[in-house]
Amino acid sequence: MSFTKPTIIGAMDLLTATAMTMPIYLISSRTMKIVVIGAGAWGTAMAASAASRQNGHEVLLWARNEVQATAMQHQRINTHYLPEVRLPEALQIIHGDVMPAVAKADVVVLGTPMSALRQWLTQLHDCKAPVAWLCKGFEAANGHSDYGLMAHEICQQVAPNLRYGALSGPSFAAEVARGQPTALVAASRYAELGELLVAAFHSDSMRIYANSDIVGVEVGGAVKNVMAIATGLCDGLALGLNARAALVTRGLAEMTRLGVALGARSETFMGLSGLGDLVLTATGDLSRNRKVGLQLAQGKTQAQAVASLGHVAEGVYSARTVLARARLLSVEMPITETVVQLLDAALSPQDALNRLMARDPRSAEF
Repeated sequence: MSFTKPTIIGAMDLLTATAMTMPIYLISSRTMKIVVIGAGAWGTAMAASAASRQNGHEVLLWARNEVQATAMQHQRINTHYLPEVRLPEALQIIHGDVMPAVAKADVVVLGTPMSALRQWLTQLHDCKAPVAWLCKGFEAANGHSDYGLMAHEICQQVAPNLRYGALSGPSFAAEVARGQPTALVAASRYAELGELLVAAFHSDSMRIYANSDIVGVEVGGAVKNVMAIATGLCDGLALGLNARAALVTRGLAEMTRLGVALGARSETFMGLSGLGDLVLTATGDLSRNRKVGLQLAQGKTQAQAVASLGHVAEGVYSARTVLARARLLSVEMPITETVVQLLDAALSPQDALNRLMARDPRSAEF
């Protein structure tokens, strides 16, 4: 009798195997100049990840605050957002006018919140290098539109000639900064941007997969934050794992319905930026949006829940715009609607639970 020697699969090999259907571009060997704007948790994490690679890339992280930038440059720690992670020596932290660095960049990454995206894209409208953003959400309705816009729609308004894309997927900034295994999606209608983002960030600990369905990727990134608030409520009320699984499943259905109505491909929501990001954000202890739901379950107000975080929870700000967009398209999103009423204090946590559980039976699953 003969035995076959088992194959040992490493952590990143496993990530690759789970995303085999997603196209990946060949990694360029040339060195690049990467400029990351925004020294919050995400901007810092992605800049640190790129600077950790042994490929000679020049990585510059721009911080708005001069005191913060100086401290980070000398102490090699972002004490406010990632105090437990030492920054690579190769990472340069800058402040002041970032445009001279942008003019020489091969790729620019925006690590700002959704609320600042329009301002930065307007400033970068003549940028020759491609621009990618890390934020997830819908912009609040304002004088620029009657409803909340997705990031790429903002870009089309203010910088129509810009080559743009999004980096998204199931990831916590702290784990990325520590070099733990992560897989992300580079979503863009421009194939060359997908190649650049792979060349910039693909490494032994990070896999980058290209996807041309930017609508689906952005809808997934926005709606999963809203669903994480609902799941946090579920967990905070100690409803159990059965209830959590049902809620996540229903949340995926809501996300997919809205995405398809906006022109996305349904299969995108079964990938990293859909199901993957939803599961992580709805169940992970590092999820800020889930923490908001947990706080609301304890009777805290929206303001109290947000203040306890010390960071931005995008689901709080995008829930209303997601719902407004869904209503314009006549897309039914009962979980999102319940979250909005909970955030507005129109429902108590128990009333929100009753609203979700009182849904009429359907012939189709959820």
